[in-house]
Amino acid sequence: MRITIFAVGTMGDIRPFLALAHGLQAKGHVVTLATSQNFEGLITRFGVKYAPLTADYETLMHKAPEMIENGMNVVKVGRIMRGHLSEMASNWGREGRAAAEGAELLIGQGPATILVASLSDATGIPCVQAQLQPMTPCRDIQPMMLPPSRIPLPGFLNLGLYHALRFFTWQMFAPAINEMLRKDLGLKPYNWLGPYYGGPRSRRRVLYAYSPEILPKSRDWNEDQVVTGFWYLDEGENYTPPRDLADFLAAGEKPVYVGFGSIFGRDTERITRIVIAALKQVGCRAILATGWGGIAADESLRDDKIFVLQAAPHDWLFPRMAVAVHHGGAGTTAAAARAGIPSVIMPFITEQAFWSDRLEKLGAAPKHLNRKTVTVEALAAAIERARKPDMIAAAAALGERMQRETGVATAVAQLEEWDLLHSTARPEHGTTGPVHPAAEAAIG
Repeated sequence: MRITIFAVGTMGDIRPFLALAHGLQAKGHVVTLATSQNFEGLITRFGVKYAPLTADYETLMHKAPEMIENGMNVVKVGRIMRGHLSEMASNWGREGRAAAEGAELLIGQGPATILVASLSDATGIPCVQAQLQPMTPCRDIQPMMLPPSRIPLPGFLNLGLYHALRFFTWQMFAPAINEMLRKDLGLKPYNWLGPYYGGPRSRRRVLYAYSPEILPKSRDWNEDQVVTGFWYLDEGENYTPPRDLADFLAAGEKPVYVGFGSIFGRDTERITRIVIAALKQVGCRAILATGWGGIAADESLRDDKIFVLQAAPHDWLFPRMAVAVHHGGAGTTAAAARAGIPSVIMPFITEQAFWSDRLEKLGAAPKHLNRKTVTVEALAAAIERARKPDMIAAAAALGERMQRETGVATAVAQLEEWDLLHSTARPEHGTTGPVHPAAEAAIG
């Protein structure tokens, strides 16, 4: 079969879908991954077809740093995103049709879910959701778009919040979707309720790519919502570290990892100063990962206790770390948890605070830190807490359980069970390239 996956976001959002594409290709399917152009090299390097989609979140964060500054306020973020989504959606009709041409199944993630549903309406190609966070309304999981509550909310209130957030989200996105995307595809606009209600039952099917060990499936969900386990794009088997990194790791005790991945804000310099001072106060060795710019460090900071790098595969690096200090993105959280090491999380947006809250409840992370008010003393204390034996043991036990999960294989099997995949011959020579050996508005 020919399958097109539409995914938007940062590196942590795209990599799981590249892993899913790889798993589908291993079963003989031909997969195209449609996303922003800054990921084209990564996608083609892994032997997956690439299609362009206007959705460059790296550029967006540079153009609109206020989005990250207000990341814990869903109302402000929604208003900021409204204009930027219009810029994206003005191209989505044309790009979506091109990427979906010849496809027999469409898979959509995050904001691209509405694109995929509209493409399905226009072309008749079946579609399914795949999400990294829980989005189907329920009574027993607090909406991840809101900061975690200190006390459990009543089930009816949780359910009401889901529907209220859906309505709010649709009001923010309706102009871009109805006046641009739906119009460009020759479709009638959605009504005032948006795409979240009505329609075929198949539109409510969701593959949730997170670990049930971190967040069990809601008791309110049915067979249309499946928690598969995270989809890891493992690279560690083929990664050869630079000599200086290997030498640093061999020179002493396991270091603390500090990195904020693809997330950065206006206060990067301040956060970096706090990080360095906290590490000195603790007296531990550390690796600083600069990523897209979340840590403002360069090689001038290197000494016998601090090593600076841009990035390294988490599945290789994290098992060699003592603690991971990070932003709480779904991918980084899953990687640290599977490696069996404690996390110290400083969230930039609400979904990251959500994942931190889950690790806190499992004893694998101390209480998350407020990025805007964090102090040297608070970060140092959190790192010290994460190095305590009880937290080390809890994180190790969680990692052992997660290492038994087979997220991609479970997802592929579920698509087959839903009769969305049919058996196919191996792809023709040259259609998929080299094979790698490691095989927020939703509709549901």
